Amino acid sequence: MGYFTIKNEAVSEFEEKKSVFIGHAIRVREESEARDFINRIKGEHKEARHNVYAYVIGENMGIQRYSDDGEPQGTAGVPVLEAIKKNGVTDVAVVVTRYFGGVLLGKGGLVRAYSKSASDAIKEGEIVERVKGVPLSIEIEYDALGKLQYLFEQNGWFIEETVYTEKVNLMTYCEVENVAEVSGKVVEALNGRCSISEGDEEYFFKNPEGKLSLK
Repeated sequence: MGYFTIKNEAVSEFEEKKSVFIGHAIRVREESEARDFINRIKGEHKEARHNVYAYVIGENMGIQRYSDDGEPQGTAGVPVLEAIKKNGVTDVAVVVTRYFGGVLLGKGGLVRAYSKSASDAIKEGEIVERVKGVPLSIEIEYDALGKLQYLFEQNGWFIEETVYTEKVNLMTYCEVENVAEVSGKVVEALNGRCSISEGDEEYFFKNPEGKLSLK
């Protein structure tokens, strides 16, 4: 099982009744990273009336923090936090900067504006799945290359790298729960004429096609 987060740091901006809302989102793994990000954005927008923030950390969303930063209680920090949760992401920090335009938005208007700004920034950051996986290295003879490539193509697996020396070494990234299946099918297809080794377990990004990547 994996979880969803965002891949990139992102910024979004819109204007609502002369107030400018700038959403900033970033992926974080620890509270110290979230706090550093919040302080950085506050430093970049010292002239803004408000720098509202929220963050959620942990695969089970166990850490949740927010601040209204001077806005009426419940109109800013909570909507930003809820935007993170409604998008189903974690390990995410969001700061929404507001440059006040002189027109009051009312409680409902503030909630909608902060929710939109946070959600826009999260989507700009590209929502992706993170899964536990391992690099699999498969060493084969040259005459088995075509059969292995065909096996990968038929199963929708991806070859990350192919190295040609005395033998051929293919490297793929595999989700932890699929290692036994992938290894078993490779051994069966090649009648055992291969050597398979696993790398260290770590988190990978998973795109909609199922391809894993480290970045």
